[in-house]
Amino acid sequence: MTKVPTFEELLSSAQHSAIHLEMRDGYMSDPSFDAWKAGERNRHEDNDETEWPWLRWVREATERGVQVRRARVFSVPESDYLRFEHHISDANVRAGEQIKWLTRRQATDIAFPGNDFWIFDGNLALILHFTGDGEWAEDRIEVSTDPAIIKLCTSAFEAVWERATPHAEYRPT
Repeated sequence: MTKVPTFEELLSSAQHSAIHLEMRDGYMSDPSFDAWKAGERNRHEDNDETEWPWLRWVREATERGVQVRRARVFSVPESDYLRFEHHISDANVRAGEQIKWLTRRQATDIAFPGNDFWIFDGNLALILHFTGDGEWAEDRIEVSTDPAIIKLCTSAFEAVWERATPHAEYRPT
């Protein structure tokens, strides 16, 4: 069985780009989301690279010249989880990630793959599998270099990116 690389390994080996499309209205719960729902905002740990290694990985990648872009397609009104993601995304942007938001209504004519994904350097797809309630599926990660999958995912991402609203300009309802 081939070892699936970790996300950190994939991002640290990216040479020029890492794109990510999220299409769910909610993901697994975590203590930060629970705190946010309870009214806690701007907690130190939500902006701390030691608590969220993701922020360090993005900063390191973008400092190497890798363009890291995330687009979110979502329903309106936004779920609590999406409002939470918008709030904590400021830290991602400060780390160098570019983020855009597109309502599902504005995406009707875009052909989407069935799952969220990452594409690294235009030649490797990391497909993410979730259960119906947003938790990781048992076989949560799939890696593919299939050109048809890369093409569909990249095309969907770029179509969303072209019409989506930049993070700094988007305000949840």
